[in-house]
Amino acid sequence: MITPGTQVVVRDEEWLVKAVVDTSADGQRIEAIGVSEFVRETEAVFFTGIDDVVPLDPAQTELVADDSPGFRRSRLWLEALLRRTPLPLDDARIAVGHRALLDDLSYQRRPAERALSNLRPRILVADAVGLGKTLEIGIILAELIKRGRGERILVVTPRAILEQFQRELWTRFSIPLVRLDTPGIQQVRQKLPASRNPFSYYRRAIISIDTLKNPDRYKHHLAGQRWDVVVIDECHNLINRGTQNNEVARLLAKQADALILASATPHNGKPESFAELINLLDPTAVADPTAYTEQDIAHLYVHRHRGSDDVRLEVAHNWKKREPTDVQAVPPTAAEEAVLDELAAVWLRPEGGRSPVSGAGRSLVPWNLFKAFLSSTPALRASIDARRRTLRSATATDPAVSRERDALDRLDELAAKAEEDGSSKLAALVAHLRKIGVGAGSPTRAVVFSERVDTLEWLRDEVPGRLGIPPSAVAIMHSKVPDNLLQDAIEDFALAGGTTRLLLAGDLASEGINLHRQCHDLIHFDLPWSLIRIQQRNGRIDRYMQLSTPRIAALAMASDNPDVLSDIRVLTKLLAKEHAAYTVLGDAGSLLGVHDEDIEEDRVRDVLRSRADIDTVVPDPEPAALDPFEQLLAFGGTHAAEAPPPLVTERTLFDSDAAYLTEALAEVSDGPPEQVYDLRHEADTGLLAFAPPEDLKRRLDDLPADYLADRAVTTRLKVTTSRRFADASLAAARDDDRIEWPEVQYLAPQHPVLEWVTDRALAQLGRNETPVLAGTVETPVFLTQGVWCNERGQPVIVHWGAVSGLPDAPVVGDATGVLEAAGIRAGTTNSGRARAWIAQLQPLVPAALDAGRRHLEALRAERDGRIADRIAQQKARLGQWADQAEQLTLELTSTGRQRLARERIAGERSEAERLIDSLTPSGDPLVRVVAVIVPLER
Repeated sequence: MITPGTQVVVRDEEWLVKAVVDTSADGQRIEAIGVSEFVRETEAVFFTGIDDVVPLDPAQTELVADDSPGFRRSRLWLEALLRRTPLPLDDARIAVGHRALLDDLSYQRRPAERALSNLRPRILVADAVGLGKTLEIGIILAELIKRGRGERILVVTPRAILEQFQRELWTRFSIPLVRLDTPGIQQVRQKLPASRNPFSYYRRAIISIDTLKNPDRYKHHLAGQRWDVVVIDECHNLINRGTQNNEVARLLAKQADALILASATPHNGKPESFAELINLLDPTAVADPTAYTEQDIAHLYVHRHRGSDDVRLEVAHNWKKREPTDVQAVPPTAAEEAVLDELAAVWLRPEGGRSPVSGAGRSLVPWNLFKAFLSSTPALRASIDARRRTLRSATATDPAVSRERDALDRLDELAAKAEEDGSSKLAALVAHLRKIGVGAGSPTRAVVFSERVDTLEWLRDEVPGRLGIPPSAVAIMHSKVPDNLLQDAIEDFALAGGTTRLLLAGDLASEGINLHRQCHDLIHFDLPWSLIRIQQRNGRIDRYMQLSTPRIAALAMASDNPDVLSDIRVLTKLLAKEHAAYTVLGDAGSLLGVHDEDIEEDRVRDVLRSRADIDTVVPDPEPAALDPFEQLLAFGGTHAAEAPPPLVTERTLFDSDAAYLTEALAEVSDGPPEQVYDLRHEADTGLLAFAPPEDLKRRLDDLPADYLADRAVTTRLKVTTSRRFADASLAAARDDDRIEWPEVQYLAPQHPVLEWVTDRALAQLGRNETPVLAGTVETPVFLTQGVWCNERGQPVIVHWGAVSGLPDAPVVGDATGVLEAAGIRAGTTNSGRARAWIAQLQPLVPAALDAGRRHLEALRAERDGRIADRIAQQKARLGQWADQAEQLTLELTSTGRQRLARERIAGERSEAERLIDSLTPSGDPLVRVVAVIVPLER
């Protein structure tokens, strides 16, 4: 039996096991670090199907006296074992996630508890915009790492939020990911040969879905890779079968044990599309994608919004409520009115009902031109040029083509005159920005959204001079901006010392990006005809930890011409309905029920085209009026009645992580750590600063090179156990004018420095040695570690025992209680008398192992009875799914399709049965003596 913390012999060298992962072809994948002199601190991966991996025989354990000051070596050894040993497979309690650098909100812990309760830790985090899905994902990852199920992690996000996601996981959870964006790829090429698969080299990586789906770069590298965890953010982009995004998602889902999907808009209103996401998580959850209930899927998703019962009270004090959008009517100039008249009379509602559009697009082109003009005159002229290019391939002598070209020329002439006379919306924007305080010498910031790249670039050229601010104070974000410039713009806008005062953003920036740190003003320069997109834009500044009231404005052109449906008439109502839905339902997408931006735009276009009242298409937000599927998604996942997830009671021999780290450095260094590592410790701030050795530096290689250099991380590592001090360091980074990464790192439980000292502490003892130390006990007590794994090598039962009464009347108690009672803490005096007990105790090791094994067998019998009902329920649910799925195959008309469907059902059922069986221990347990406590006086 091989588990994390076990010492093994491979190729005649000793190794400490860090992680164990089951593989389909090569046995168990063993991640280990060298212990014996020749391979010390060397990291390696072995496969039990290839290498002869031999665990050290617990019966051959050699007792050795601990002669370190205060039994420091024993305390570190035991503490390291406690930290390294995973929690049992079915323990869904929160152990470490709540100890990250975040506000401890119980609703954010709930997705982790739900994921850990499943056969496989899989979950869709569908919380509304602004509730902290990244933090919820971080909690899940921290819990999986604690359970030995998070060694290999792949995070997939939109490219605009790669660095933000990477920074959040590092600064708050101490989880480093290598970033494979454009700069990251360049680093990879410098380190690895072109033929090397980066996914086999890097244990934990973050990459954009756009890069990953590129067949020429990385997609082919995914073949054959196995992941402990795959995270896919903004997963609503994956639901359409046949797309590259969906193909990549399906591939990753098959190759991952844990799968975390996240999206505030996880479906398009169709049960079938939502079932596509659910089946990525659990193929046996939904048999009929057109008909399923909350009971079928409740274990696989969470969905809350700001008004949910389990959210509202926890966030209110740190989330200022936004006011309704300030819709500002902008009267057009005479030249702009002429353009609107031309659009109405010739393109939108021509006499005879036929627009000049030739060929395809007769119904869409006029409205696209209209919408472009509502954005800006440059956007209209760019759309006219694009249409002209399309017509170049048409037959030159075609009269219809000639008519359209002439109409385009007339429209362009009018647009050129309007451009020359000046833009009314530009003047309104500048006036509004001045009113809210954006200008020379002012720290006030604002984000301005527009759908059109041409509008954004025009604003970039025009606004600085009119506001009296330098061009460097304006940043631009849209789909054509390179990755590294996108990240620079986002970071500078978030830094109080940054130069950016105005962020001009396309809808690339409407998903996932946090813009609320230094900003609480947002302006819609043009409005998307989509409730979902409006909600996503607003969510950039309207989110948890927005401590100023979010102020949102929209500029809407208002024509006096009754034949021109200017945007204010319809879009004012659209904005009001978005705000009402946000307040009542928490999700504006529920109003139309399509949950697709393009379809929503089509619906609004139909309203404009038919001159209908928008109330006929977009209802008021009445929960009772929602269809059953919308009600399921809007309210079925609120989980308001559930109690907060329970927490694991921490077992530790040290007062703090700082105490553990300082004592470990003293033990593993060749001299005083103050001299060897230039260690400095400030008790009041919890700050520890030291020069990291080379083997620790290597564990930080995944972090951005500019961060490591700018903050001198590999020269002088600074960590703190104080949340208050770490928060201050984060705030100082945002007040900086360089990078948003803090100088002082929070020492979360997964921090590489703690993993490093834990590995070093476990390697301090020799091959199969166990320490003997003295404490306040009446008779010798053998401390045992018992682990019983399933057939996949995952711990199912874990027990820390304390065996006394040997050899005649062994009694097994709890090791933690014995350690506390024995006074095994800092400051203990080591008199050296433990050595005198070794000859007497060495022969009792087998008896201690037997007692520990019998106790573990009793625990197994108790556990088997406790989970029998759960296993029966899982098997019953699986049987119901299989029966329903089999019945659906009868509706298939092709014999071949029936055969393939039945093969798929059989395969999914077999895999599910294997997962159910994994709840049961397999083989023999591992029991070993990890320490012996003898009385202080012989």
